[in-house]
Order: sequence, then structure tokens, then C-alpha cells
Amino acid sequence: MAEPTHWMLVSGADNFERSRTQGFKLAGMKSRHYKKAERVRPGDKVVFYLTGIQKFGGTAQATSRFFEDHTPLWASKKAGEDYPYRFKIKPDIILDPLQFLPSDVMARQMTYTKKWPTQHWRLAFQGNVHVLPKEDFDLIRKEMHASAKATVRSPSGRTATQEKRLPVGSA
Repeated sequence: MAEPTHWMLVSGADNFERSRTQGFKLAGMKSRHYKKAERVRPGDKVVFYLTGIQKFGGTAQATSRFFEDHTPLWASKKAGEDYPYRFKIKPDIILDPLQFLPSDVMARQMTYTKKWPTQHWRLAFQGNVHVLPKEDFDLIRKEMHASAKATVRSPSGRTATQEKRLPVGSA
């Protein structure tokens, strides 16, 4: 059996939260990534990188090959982009927003980011789909596991779990 591919899917935090409300059952790739979507196999690993906030939010495992579906699930700045190349996933580590991993800390330790000049490491995270070396995926996953186990407190003094349970408008 072939080694799994380690995918980094790049999207906004809003799309990550949409996936959270749907139970992290699906991942999607933009329409220009058909060739990459064809390569997805059950057992492949996925890490979610959140643009805008520049953090890693979670990991999952592919449980199906890709299929095409145009049902609107995620938002895109490009009109008509609906992330049509989808595959089923099983969540592995899904962090609460206060636990997300900052990419600047992780990038310094990653092999993948060394393809770019040090001052331009953010270029490594542009685009919707990337294949990471296994060691980079394992490094990110290890740090996520540690973050998930840690008690994270917001400025209000609540833990990330407590913050998530607060009704809208509570401080």
C-alpha cells in the first residue's frame, strides 16, 4: 500500500467554521485543482491552514476518493467558485479558535517553507492546495495535539471550551 499524501488545504477561518458546523465530514478543492483532487486517496492526511489569521486549525484523514458536487458549502472571493472537488474526511484534531497554531512559529521549523527566502515564508501558504512532506505534517500535528491538551484562556479568563459555550453577546 502506498504512503499517504499529506495535503495542506488553505482557506479562510470562516470556511473552517462552516466545516465545523457540518461536522468536518467533507473537504473541498477549488475548480482549478482537478489534477490534485484526482490524487486524493482514502488514508491521505489533511491539515487546514487558515488565511487571514495565518494559523493552522486542524487535521483530518481522507475517507474517500474525490467526487464533484456544486452544492454551496463554502464561500469564495471568486464569483462562482464552489469548491466542487470534494472528498469525505474523518476529523483528527480540530482546535478551538483560541488554540489555533500560529503559522509564523511553525514555518520556521518546516522543511516545506525553506523553498522560499526567509523573509517571504508566507508565500508557502498561498494557493488552495499544497502537498507537504510527512515530517512537516507530523510536526504540525504534534503541536496541535499539545495545543488541544492545553487549557487556553481568553482575555475574559474563560477556557476555549467555556468561550465556545457562551451565548452570543456574553462577555
